[in-house]
Amino acid sequence: MVTMDNDTHELAEVIPTHIAIIMDGNGRWAQARGLPRMAGHRAGTENLRRIIEAAIEFGISYLTIYAFSTENWNRPQDEVQGLMRIFEDVIDRELQELHDQGVQLRHIGRLEPLDPAFREKVLHALEYTRQNNRLVLNVAFNYGGRDEIINAIQHMIDDHLQAEEVTVERVNQYLFTAGVPDPDLIIRTSGELRCSNFLLWQGAYAEWYFPAVYWPDFDKEQLRLAIEQFNRRERRYGCVKPTSGDEA
Repeated sequence: MVTMDNDTHELAEVIPTHIAIIMDGNGRWAQARGLPRMAGHRAGTENLRRIIEAAIEFGISYLTIYAFSTENWNRPQDEVQGLMRIFEDVIDRELQELHDQGVQLRHIGRLEPLDPAFREKVLHALEYTRQNNRLVLNVAFNYGGRDEIINAIQHMIDDHLQAEEVTVERVNQYLFTAGVPDPDLIIRTSGELRCSNFLLWQGAYAEWYFPAVYWPDFDKEQLRLAIEQFNRRERRYGCVKPTSGDEA
C-alpha cells in the first residue's frame, strides 16, 4: 500500500501503469475568474508540474498529456501564438528540473509545422532526458488520433507490408507511441464527455474518468481520487468473468 503525505489518505493498491490526461478547461477556468484565456493556459502549465510530481510519488510509470491537438491550429492566431510561447518557455524553465527528477520526455505527434528554433529545443529536450526512467512523460503536441493512424498506414504501405502481416502488434509498432503500453486510465478534466481524437487506437480498453474540475484545479488529491475510481472498475476486455458455479 502506498501512503500519501496526509496520513488519513492511502492510495489504492493497484496503480495504473499508464495514465493519459486530456487537460481540458483552462479557458473556462480563466473566464470564471474574469481573466483572459491565456491566464488559464499559464495556470494549466503550472499545474502540470504538480501532477508530474504526484505521478512520480504514486509510482506511475507512464504519463501522457494532450498538450496541443491537430485541430488546435484552428483557434484564433493570437491564442495559438501565445500557446507556442508558453510551451517554449516551459522547456526553457522546466527542462533541468524534469531531468533531475528522472523524467524521460517523449513526443507523440508531428513536429514539422513548428518554428525551426522551437523544434530544435524540443528535439534537444528529448535527447537530454532520453536515459531517464523514473517517469516517461509523453507530450502529445500537434497530435491527433486519426492523423496517427493515417501516418501508421502510410508507413506500412511504404514498407510494402502484405495484408496478412497487418496485426494489432504490427500496427502498434507504427504508432507514435511505439514501445509504450496502452493507457490503463484516461482522464478528461472539466466534465466534458468526449475523447476529442485522443489515443483512439491505444484507448480501446482504457478506463475513462471525467471529473468536473477544470484542469488548473486538478491537483494531487484529484489524481488520487481518479486512481481510487480506477480501482473500483472491473476490467473485462470484452469478456465475462466466470461465476462461482462456472468451470474455470
